Amino acid sequence: MAEGEEVGEEVFEGEVVEAGEKDEAYGEGVPCWVDAQLADVEAGKRFYGELFGWTFEDAYGSSVWALLGGVPVASLAPKMDGRMPTVWTVSFATPDAVALGRRITAAGGRLVLDPFPVGDLGVAALAADPEGAVFGLWQAGTHRGFGRRHRPGSFVWAQLYARDTAVANTFYGGLFHEALFGEGARPDFGRAEVTEVFPAEMPPHFLAHFRVDGLDAALGAVQRLGGRVQAPPFDTSYGAVAVVTDNQGASFALLQR
Repeated sequence: MAEGEEVGEEVFEGEVVEAGEKDEAYGEGVPCWVDAQLADVEAGKRFYGELFGWTFEDAYGSSVWALLGGVPVASLAPKMDGRMPTVWTVSFATPDAVALGRRITAAGGRLVLDPFPVGDLGVAALAADPEGAVFGLWQAGTHRGFGRRHRPGSFVWAQLYARDTAVANTFYGGLFHEALFGEGARPDFGRAEVTEVFPAEMPPHFLAHFRVDGLDAALGAVQRLGGRVQAPPFDTSYGAVAVVTDNQGASFALLQR
């Protein structure tokens, strides 16, 4: 990838992927799930339910599925420790979380949480790249990942904000080459320098993007529901984006195409 080039600039519209119908949609390196760690899950349900039209049902442990059109699009979970950050985490699919974990450490990243079973749903892990940006790994069991994506109210894009984009290119290009560059690849994650959107002191991180029909209306709803606008709308190769926080401080982006 050349300097300044987006990872996967190609835009593709509105594919609905029902869980289990398209196994190839969740090949290794494909963003397959997002989850929020919140201090107050009930407050999160009120915020996201009104913003995106999500409904909720109990999931594994104390977490809840967020549903859109009756299929899972995300999950909300209570923070186990109040010192933990309030965040959205993007997880990438893998057929073997242990093997991918080894490749991550060999490439200069690290495992924050070693692979662990999540009932019969699958195997999860948490990793960090060489600059410290945290992301999840998901080895599917009965839960393959998004039941719907790329439609309004669901995940549409993951952007890595890095300090050194050359390091990001090497690390993720090596880990997820087929997902990014393989024949027929249509990746929905990219990278940019932190300073393109955020203050220089902001650490490298992934930002989950959710699609909306009307960006202005969605921003109004965020503020009415107790969230705030971190970065007002700006144009990208993959759509018009605004960065916001929810009513508990978790950052995410709204994207209009």
